[in-house]
Amino acid sequence: MRLQSGRRTGALVALTATTLVLSACAGAADADTEEPAASTASTTVEIDDNHGTITVPVLPERVVALDNHVFETLSSWDVDLVAAPKVIMGDLWPVYTDDEAVLDVGSHFEPNLEAIIEAQPDLVIGGYRFAESYDDITAQNPDAAVIELSPREDQDISAELVRQIEILGQVFDREDDAAALVEALNDSVTAATEAYDTSETVVGLITSGGEIAYSAPVTGRSIGTVFPTLGLTPAIDLEADDVSHGDDISVEAIAAANPDWIIVLDRDGSGVGEGEYTSAAEIITGSEALSAVTAVAEDQVIYLDPSFYLSEDIQAYTALYEQIAQAFSQSA
Repeated sequence: MRLQSGRRTGALVALTATTLVLSACAGAADADTEEPAASTASTTVEIDDNHGTITVPVLPERVVALDNHVFETLSSWDVDLVAAPKVIMGDLWPVYTDDEAVLDVGSHFEPNLEAIIEAQPDLVIGGYRFAESYDDITAQNPDAAVIELSPREDQDISAELVRQIEILGQVFDREDDAAALVEALNDSVTAATEAYDTSETVVGLITSGGEIAYSAPVTGRSIGTVFPTLGLTPAIDLEADDVSHGDDISVEAIAAANPDWIIVLDRDGSGVGEGEYTSAAEIITGSEALSAVTAVAEDQVIYLDPSFYLSEDIQAYTALYEQIAQAFSQSA
C-alpha cells in the first residue's frame, strides 16, 4: 500500500448529539433525553491507481489536475482547481484557464512543477502527458496524494475510462453521476456495435500539417482503440510505430485498401498545429487519389470532433461512439 507522509489517515469522525429537554408543568418537572444514532463519515478512500493502492482524501479541498481525461468531468462536477496545465487545455475549460487564481503548470514539454508546490494540494491527479513527471511530483509534494488514472496502453480503452470515472466518483462523492456517465458510454458502444456490418472494412487516419497519417487498429492513437471496442474490421492491419501522432502512409496505399469507412482525427483542429490550418475534410475530399475510394465516394467518412485530441475522456468517446452508430445506421 502506498501511503505518503502528511496525508489524512482515514479516521472516522463520530458525531453524537444528545438533546436534553426539560418541561415543567403544575409544580412537576418532566425530563426527556433524546439520543439519535451516531453518524459516521469517511474522510478518505482507498483506491487502486496506475501504481498501486493509495489512500486519498474524499472531497479534497485543494486539487491539482494534469490529466486531460479529467477536466470535463471535474468542471461539470464544479470541482475547483488550484493548478492546471493551461497551455494544453485549449479553450475547452475556461472555468480553469481564465481563472487567474488557478496556477499554470505549463505543458508536459516544459512543466512548471513549482506551481504545484505553490498550490499546496491535497490531491494531484497526474498522469497521461505528465506521466514522466510522476516521481518529481510525488517527491516535491509529500503531503499530497498523487494519483494517476489515465488509461493504460495494454488495456481496453472503454474499461479504462470506466475505471477512471468510477474512482473519481468515489473521491469527489459523485458516484451516481459517475454511474450515469458509465451507462451512457455502454449504451453508445452497444448502439455502434449493433449498427455495424462486420463485412465492411474501416481505416483510421490522423491529419496534421496538411498530411495524412495512419492510426493502427488497437495500438494507434485515439481511433485505433475503437477497433477492438466495436469489433471493426480493419482495411489495413499494421502495428503502430508512432502511437501518438500516427504513422506515415501514402494515399495510394489507402486507395489500394479501398476501405468502406474512414474515421479521421483532425489533430490540428484542436488548435495545437502550427502554420496555416487545413481541415481533415479538405485533405481527404481534396485528394484525387482517394476520390474513388468507397468511403469517400459514398460519403462514409467520419470526422471526430476537433476537440477530441485535447480531451479523449469518457464524454468524448461516448460522443464518438454515438456519432459512429448514427453513421452506420444511416448507411444500412
